[in-house]
Amino acid sequence: MGLLLWIIPLAAIALLAVPGPRAWLHAVSLGSAALLAGLAVPLTRSVLLDGVVRYPWLGGLFYLDPVSVIMLDLVLVISLLTGIYTIGYIEAEIRSGEMKPGRIRLLYLLINAFILTMILALTVSNMGVMWIAIEATTLASVFLVGFHTGKAATEAAWKYIIICSAGITIAMLGIIFLHSAASGILSESLTLDWPELFARAAALDQPLLRFAFLFILIGFGTKAGLAPMHTWLPDAHSQAPSPVSALLSGVLLNAAMYAIIRSAAIVNKCLGESRYTGNLLIAAGLLSIVTAATFVLTQKDYKRLLAYSSIEHMGIVALATGLFTPASLFAAFFHMINHSFTKSMLFLSTGTVLQKYGTREIHKVSGLLRILPVTGPVFLVGLIAIGGTPPFSIFASEFNVLAAAFQSGRPWLGAAIAILLALVFAGIIYSLFRMFFVRGVAGEPAGESAAIQPGEANPAGSVVLLLLLAAAAGLGLFLPSWLKELIDRARDIVYGG
Repeated sequence: MGLLLWIIPLAAIALLAVPGPRAWLHAVSLGSAALLAGLAVPLTRSVLLDGVVRYPWLGGLFYLDPVSVIMLDLVLVISLLTGIYTIGYIEAEIRSGEMKPGRIRLLYLLINAFILTMILALTVSNMGVMWIAIEATTLASVFLVGFHTGKAATEAAWKYIIICSAGITIAMLGIIFLHSAASGILSESLTLDWPELFARAAALDQPLLRFAFLFILIGFGTKAGLAPMHTWLPDAHSQAPSPVSALLSGVLLNAAMYAIIRSAAIVNKCLGESRYTGNLLIAAGLLSIVTAATFVLTQKDYKRLLAYSSIEHMGIVALATGLFTPASLFAAFFHMINHSFTKSMLFLSTGTVLQKYGTREIHKVSGLLRILPVTGPVFLVGLIAIGGTPPFSIFASEFNVLAAAFQSGRPWLGAAIAILLALVFAGIIYSLFRMFFVRGVAGEPAGESAAIQPGEANPAGSVVLLLLLAAAAGLGLFLPSWLKELIDRARDIVYGG
């Protein structure tokens, strides 16, 4: 069954190369996403029942445990929802002349290649192969970032590939140090096998592991958007098609953080304590939240503003991982889930807003609640949710992070986090809330908004937004027992329990 995770997107890529009408391209891409999402249930059930899913072929390369299956499920579910939204999005782009029909095939080919690389990164036991897969996500997604081929999009794509390639090169040095730390202790074929590295962590070379984690944090932290290596992220998210932005923020950042968390688990078990990795992760997390709080107030592009919000939330995950207590690790995994659903919803909403208003500039959008009766309210509630307001799921996981900071004997850290999160939320409110209400005279929309015809052009996309909103709200009120058990097991694996 696990092999189908690799076969289905490969088959979709092959079928997309077959000439056919637009309906064929839509059907192949959506069918692939649906089949992949259908695999999430039996694979998750197998992990819950057996703890680990590993197959003998390819030397046991395929590997799933609770840590990886959480990330994998997010990729599969959000890819399906994004795929449903994308059909209406593409049709609207064609009607407006923003996309030529001949480029649909290329878009779908790149999206499916991107999904394949993320799946590969999350389903292999070998840290070296995982590094290759995460590098491949860059190669697949850079053309998605620059898909619109304008000057700004091209510059964003070049910035993305240069910075992320530099980061992934640094991560490669970390993987080399990791391999060296295990040489002579593990057989050559197992020196980068995560289960073996974790099981024999106490015997690994400590100085080399310290170097390995430093390079891995900088390298994969670049891909995760952690400050100060974050500079590619606002440009890439603002220029990419909105469904691509949803995938970049909703699942790609998690894949990079996944590599960091796996590495931290090995190093902490080897050192017998978490101060070394913890100090580095907490510093990177705080710097990322400070960066977001600083720049969110100055943004004039609503997609760039959401990109800075992603930097903030990856900082929260890094900080929670750095605390490295059972409570903070649970909060880290929970926050990754909540951020994925909420931020995907927001970026998909921006796609509808951009198509309706024809601009990414905040000051040119007004009366959003009137003009987009579904997207407008969803976008408004989503901003409240991403700011960490109860009863939404982001609030629940952020509260857990704050509680973990105080419980770990670092009240100063908890207070700093609370102040910074409040500043980011205030910045979002100040910058974006003006979009939702009428700013004209006598109750009429201001400027060009007065001439825009109200209504939703993507009914299926509207349903997707409502489903994502339901997930963001529902997880704040109720955590299913199976999901809690999965997060508990993931926490225990990383913590070494």
